[in-house]
Amino acid sequence: MACNMIEIKDFSAATQAFGEFDYIFFDLDGTLTDPAEGITNSFVYALKYFGLEIPSYQKLCSFIGPPLIQTFKKEFGFTEENCTLGVKKYREYFAQKGLFENKVYAGIPEFLAELKESGKHLAVATSKPEEYSVKILEHFGLAQYFEQICGSAMDESRSKKEDVIAYALQKMNVSDKSKVLMVGDREYDIIGAKVNGLKSCGVLYGYGSRQEFIEAGADYLIESAE
Repeated sequence: MACNMIEIKDFSAATQAFGEFDYIFFDLDGTLTDPAEGITNSFVYALKYFGLEIPSYQKLCSFIGPPLIQTFKKEFGFTEENCTLGVKKYREYFAQKGLFENKVYAGIPEFLAELKESGKHLAVATSKPEEYSVKILEHFGLAQYFEQICGSAMDESRSKKEDVIAYALQKMNVSDKSKVLMVGDREYDIIGAKVNGLKSCGVLYGYGSRQEFIEAGADYLIESAE
């Protein structure tokens, strides 16, 4: 329980609050961009292949964040074989259309530019496949702000958030973890940061809730991206 969680109104206030950190790691989906259209459409495509009833849009949006295999197994009771096939069908749509059915949150480019200009080292740590993440960030002109874009492996061998964060720490050659902050919109970002001995920040404009961040133990909370 994060009893001493520091709440920050918006990004302009966050720049000052993050002064103690040299490295800022960002989640991608729900943190830098709003991927709802592409992700929900990809799930619909995959679920139709299996002849399953399509959940509500609200329920589909709750799938934004966790690794795909985890969602197919937990939400639909898929076997390992069907999980693999589900991911394959999901990516058939995502790689062609869903990738760019996406939009950058207002205020993100300015915030990233300000952090970089102030000397911060920025990286992306996302459970989305690294190949897709690079394409998305390049498409929206955000790749320029990051020294490393770290994502999951296409074979799902590196999909848990704690594994991706560990990978990002290695790629960024971090020697002092107290100088690193992980920013994300779901509990997986906060928990993944804790596993790696990092402080974390939840953002409320994405797909997580205040209660989710309190229970996960976030150190900071940003209310608005604008």
